[in-house]
This record gives sequence, structure tokens and C-alpha cells, in this order.
Amino acid sequence: MARLVMKFGGTSVASIDLIARIADRVIAAQHQGHEVILVVSAMGHETDRLVSLAEEIDYAAIAGRRELDVLLATGEQVTIALLAMMLLKKGVSAKSYQGHQVRILTDNAHSRARVLSVETESLEADLAQGQVPVIAGFQGVASNGRVTTLGRGGSDTTAVAVAAALKADECQIFTDVDGVYTTDPRVVNDARCMSRITFEEMLELASSGSKVLHTRAVELANKNQVPLRVLSSFNDVAGTLITSEDQVMMEAPLISGIAFTRDEAKLTLRGVSDQPGIASSILAPISAANIEVDMIVQNVGADANTDFTFTVARDDYEVARELLTKVAEDIGAREVIGDEKIAKLSIVGVGMRSHAGVAAKMFEILAAESINIQVISTSEIKISVVIDEKYLELAARALHAGFDLDSSESA
Repeated sequence: MARLVMKFGGTSVASIDLIARIADRVIAAQHQGHEVILVVSAMGHETDRLVSLAEEIDYAAIAGRRELDVLLATGEQVTIALLAMMLLKKGVSAKSYQGHQVRILTDNAHSRARVLSVETESLEADLAQGQVPVIAGFQGVASNGRVTTLGRGGSDTTAVAVAAALKADECQIFTDVDGVYTTDPRVVNDARCMSRITFEEMLELASSGSKVLHTRAVELANKNQVPLRVLSSFNDVAGTLITSEDQVMMEAPLISGIAFTRDEAKLTLRGVSDQPGIASSILAPISAANIEVDMIVQNVGADANTDFTFTVARDDYEVARELLTKVAEDIGAREVIGDEKIAKLSIVGVGMRSHAGVAAKMFEILAAESINIQVISTSEIKISVVIDEKYLELAARALHAGFDLDSSESA
């Protein structure tokens, strides 16, 4: 018998028929002898609807995010009530819990709160009596008693936190895809659903553009060594197990997956004096504006001047460019140039640790397609490049084929 935390997202609970299918899945798991704990999101696009209502009142100018959290938390309350009702209708003992009732304790950062602890006494009592706890994802409670939310994708984080607290055997994330693919199947037809992947690889893929799992959820699962499984709410498939490296395989594949993001922009400050503290002078105003900088490259020329390049999210481009223009005036840089038509593409694999020449092979594949690389960034198990956005899909297909990701074992 295993203890399973099952999390279902918005598309999985978008109708009463789908909620009934979840109840049937719970019944099937119980018949196999498993203990089941459910974590659910708001139905369909309910969170978007609630945000739109708040925007009509201009909530940010009135009450900030404190009251917005109270509003958004109601979406999950609807789902847990309906799912508990459906389970009861089908003869399964169930009880719904909002975040403050379980007492998922968080910090005070409204709309982006972090989970500090999960009280398990009531949940353990329910499980001992054969009940199924149905927990609202995405929400918790601060030490002052105020409702908090965890941000977009927060229900994944809730599920992992509950699984860690209850020492669950597996945390299962049900989505509208069959698992974690080698790359986006909408771009590469031969993309393959992986049976296993490491926490590290999933973190790199998630941070590089793969949207299957929320990065914070994977970080929390890795920290607490909670096995994660991504699987479909609609198809009966094994999905993808995300676990520690020693549980994946003795010889990991060279490359496990390719991730990319289109919403990137690049800024370059040219003719910067090459001296200590200049990088801090450039990036401090960007950081103060809460703009996240991704890739950074600095090139030193023969005249002791440097070109300083970095990337930001495309939505932050205009503000970042205005700030950088002011910085250029202050430090005497020659000019600011920018490009909003770029994309970041990354290859990820723990096999890179024990194999040389991966970067060279990546660059050869892109060169064969006449794709120019503008920026390069590497880590132990990831290589990222910035390229012209119009070549993104071609690059993804070429790399997927070049590293044999369509086969059961990567090259």
C-alpha cells in the first residue's frame, strides 16, 4: 500500500464530468490499497476571471494584494467542495480543507507566499479513518491569520509540501499532457514522453521554458526527496517520474530534453569603461525595478572598453531600456542597443557531466542550419543560447534530431 498525493489542475477540474472522473480515479486507487490525499486548483479559467473582477476596481491602488489573495482563494474553495460532494455521492468518505483549515503556514508575502510548514494532525486522523482529504491548492495562511496565495502554479507547490509533510510515497501531478516530453511536441513532432528524469534536469528545463511543472514545486520536491510523477488526467499512461539521480539510471542519457522560451529580449551597453564595480553600476537600477536578468555576457576590447549584454523578459524590455539609457549617461557609455526578437534555447542532461564535446556538437548542429548564436551560457548540466526568434523552431527540431532524442536512448 502506498500513500499518494494527487494534484489536479484547472483543466482537470473544469466541469462536473471531469470531477466525476477524478472521483473514479480515487476509487480505483483505494481498491488497490492506496491512501489518497487530493490537492486541487480552481476550475478552468476561474482565477483569471477573479483577477479581471479585481482589476475593474483597480485593486492595486486601493488595497494591494492582501484582499486580492482573499478573492483568489475562493476559486479553490469551489473545487474542493464539489469534489468532496462527488466523492461522497460515490460512496467515498471525504472532507474538504481550505489552506487555513489544514494550516498551511506561509510567510506574509501576499500573492507569492512561501510555505513554511504544513500541520498534519487532522490529515493523519482522516487517513486513519479511511477518509480522503480534499485540499485547496495555491493558498495558505500567514502567522497573523491572513489568507495568502502562493502565486501562479502554486497548487503544485501545495501538493509537494503536503506530500513532504505526510511522508507520501509519491506526489502525482495530473495535467493535460501525458508527462514530461523531450521538447514541446507542438514544435517537434517526434518529441517523446520520458519515463524518468532527475530533479536537477527538471529544474533546468522548468527554468528554461518548460511549463509542465512550477520551478518552486520541483525545488521543494528535490529538497525533501519527494518523488514526483507527471501524468495525464485524460489518458491512462504511466507518465514521467521525477526523482533523484541515482534512481534514474546508471548511465544517464547525454541529453534529456530541450526547453525554450520566446518571451526574451536582449540589451547591450556599448563602450563601457572596463573597471571594477561597473557591472554593479549597470545592473543595480535594473534590480531595483524588480526586473530579473537572465543571461549576462561581457566582452573586453583592445581599447580597455567593454560591451555589456544581458537578457530580460520581453515584458520588461521597455522599462529596462529606459533605465539602461540613464545608466549610459551616468557612466559615459557610448550607446544602448536592444533586440526584442530573440529566443532562448537550452539543452539539458545530467549525462553532460561525464561526456565532453556536447557544446561543440550543439554549435555544429546550429551552424549546419546557418543559425547564428548571439549569447551563450552554460552550467554543469545545461547549455543555453540566444538566437533570432525566427529560427527557434528550426533550431529545436535540428537539435532534437541531432541528439537522437526521438529514440528511446539519447545519443
